[in-house]
Amino acid sequence: MATPGLRHRLEYLGVSSVAALVRAFPQRVALAFGTLLGLAFYALDWQHRGLTLSNLASAFPTRTVGEHRAIARGVFAHFGRLLFELLRFSGLSRDEMLALVEFEGEDRVRSALGQGRGALFVTGHFGFWEIHALAHSLVFPSIAVVARTLDNPLLDALLERVRTATGNTVIQRRGGLRRILRLLAANQGVALLIDQHIQTSEAVVVDFFNRPAATTSAVAALALRTGAPVIPVFAVPLRDGRYRMIYEHAVPPPDADTPDRVRVFTQRCTDVLEMYVRRYPALWLWMHRRWRDEVQHERTPGMFPAGAREELES
Repeated sequence: MATPGLRHRLEYLGVSSVAALVRAFPQRVALAFGTLLGLAFYALDWQHRGLTLSNLASAFPTRTVGEHRAIARGVFAHFGRLLFELLRFSGLSRDEMLALVEFEGEDRVRSALGQGRGALFVTGHFGFWEIHALAHSLVFPSIAVVARTLDNPLLDALLERVRTATGNTVIQRRGGLRRILRLLAANQGVALLIDQHIQTSEAVVVDFFNRPAATTSAVAALALRTGAPVIPVFAVPLRDGRYRMIYEHAVPPPDADTPDRVRVFTQRCTDVLEMYVRRYPALWLWMHRRWRDEVQHERTPGMFPAGAREELES
C-alpha cells in the first residue's frame, strides 16, 4: 500500500467517522441523511449537475427540462443514499441483511454454475450494485469483485473491508486477468462493471442510448474464451426499504461465424443495462462522462480518472 498523505488521512477520518455514525442509525434515518447529502451535492456541484442534465437531455430528448431536472435530483439523492446504506448494510448481521433483500432469478445462477465454467456477473453503476454483491454470497457461493484501486490507499482498504464483509474477494482490475481465468476454471463467479468509459486497447465502441460509448471488451472476451455464462444483475429498491436482487437471463453469445463477435457480445450486454437504466433512470450514474462525443463538458472532472486507463491484463 502506498504511503498515505495528510489529505488521505483526513479523507479516511471523515469517511470512517460517517460509517460509525451511520451504523448506529435506523435505516430510515441513514437514508434521509444520504438523501440530504446527495441533494447538497446537486446544489453545489454545478459541473456534474450540468453534465447530468446534458446527458439526460440527450438520452431522453422527448422529456421536458423539468423532467430532466427531477431525474437529476433523484440521481444525486440516490447516490447519497447508496453511500450511507452501503456503510450501514455492511455492518449488519447475516440475518439482518437477509431480512432486507429478496431474490429474483436464483435458478439462473444455479443453472449457470451447473455448467461448470464459472459465471460472469455484469452490471453497471446502477441501483445498489455494491449491496447486491454483499447479498449474493449470503445465498450463493462467494464471488470475486473486479474493481479499480482508489487513489486514497486508506479509503481503498476500507472499501475492500466493506466489499469482503460477507466472504467475497476483490480483484484489482490492473493485472487481474490470470486470476479471473483461474476462478472461472474453478467454477466460481466473477462480478464486473461494464459502464465506464475505457481508454485502453481493450475498448470496443458500442451504442448506449444511441451514442457511441467506448466499453470494456473484457466480459465478452472472457466469455467467448472460457464458455462462462454472462448473467446481468441489478439491485433495485422496494417501497418497504428492502431491495430486490435481480438475476437476468444469460446473455446469448454470438454464433461462431458472427463477424466481430466481441463487439456484438458487448453490445448485447450493454443493451440489457440500457433497458434497466431506461426503466429506472434515477438509479444510474448520469454524472459520469460516459460518452466523449461532445466537448461542452470536457473539463468536467471524471468520476473514474485512473480506472479508465487500467487494462485487464495478466
